[in-house]
Amino acid sequence: MTEAAHNFESLLREALAPVEPPADLVERLESTLTSITEMAADELEAWELSAMRDPRNWARPAAALVLGTGAGAALVLLRARRRAQASPGGLDGVRDVAERAINDLGREARKLLGDR
Repeated sequence: MTEAAHNFESLLREALAPVEPPADLVERLESTLTSITEMAADELEAWELSAMRDPRNWARPAAALVLGTGAGAALVLLRARRRAQASPGGLDGVRDVAERAINDLGREARKLLGDR
């Protein structure tokens, strides 16, 4: 029974070993979130206010709004996390990262809204 327990423990160690993510995971995730945000903005841009009188037409703009907002927020957080890892620690570093994230959010919003 000791040999079986040893085999079980070695299998558990092997199964629970940390796995390194692919090197291009962040870039792929960022490009996917960017494309989702752009598609949602395009969907909302094509939306006609006169068509909203019928509640059956509310699903697509609502889904675009929710998905676009979620993808945009995730994109800002992803970029802020990347900058936080590259910048020095401490409260000044946290404040700088927060300021950059707010600036990024404003820049992305201006891009999506067409510099209005």
